[in-house]
Amino acid sequence: MKKTTPANETTIREEICRIGQRMWQRGFVAGNDGNISVRLGPGRYLCTPTGVSKGFMTPKMLCVIDDDARRLEGACEITSEIRMHLTVFRHCPDANAVVHAHSPHATAYAITGREVPANVMPEMEVVVGPVPLAPYAIPGSPGVSEGLRPHLRKGIYAVLLAHHGPVTWGRTLDEAYFRLEKLDLYCQTLLLADRLGGAKPLGEAEIRKILQKKQAMGFDDPRL
Repeated sequence: MKKTTPANETTIREEICRIGQRMWQRGFVAGNDGNISVRLGPGRYLCTPTGVSKGFMTPKMLCVIDDDARRLEGACEITSEIRMHLTVFRHCPDANAVVHAHSPHATAYAITGREVPANVMPEMEVVVGPVPLAPYAIPGSPGVSEGLRPHLRKGIYAVLLAHHGPVTWGRTLDEAYFRLEKLDLYCQTLLLADRLGGAKPLGEAEIRKILQKKQAMGFDDPRL
């Protein structure tokens, strides 16, 4: 009997392809850069394949894997960076989707070893929050997960991988992607501000108000 795909998984496959196309259209990925994953349930994840442009994926190209990165379903090879995704899922119980890209403005900070400044724009503080910089490791190697792990604490939703690029996550795929988009635009704005003498940070009192609003919206933050 031919195996059928559950309706909700079919929808998630379509959503991953939609987000992949959006990443490609925005110039966040080139060639076969980037990867996306979604938690389907206990011990089951859907992820993008390796060697495929995120702008031209089809639902059938995606792979189902388990907690040990073993492929359960799918004809394509899984992304080489899947263990990084699994590390996020393992240490962030609320994360149901992970997105990694080489978006140019955020990656500019990553390749220069600069941490993304905080306390500048209210929207960034609420939607994304602090963005730690993880040490460099060869992409796809265990070192990526090792460098990422110390930053996977409550209220962190994005990390810059040195000499590599950003990885973001969220309760939904849209939330994970929006954080990527917001982070890159924020980095672009900061780089423009540098030409005008640099961004001016918000005062402590204003940041406290922003964080209180963030908490009321149901988002954690390590500064709370």
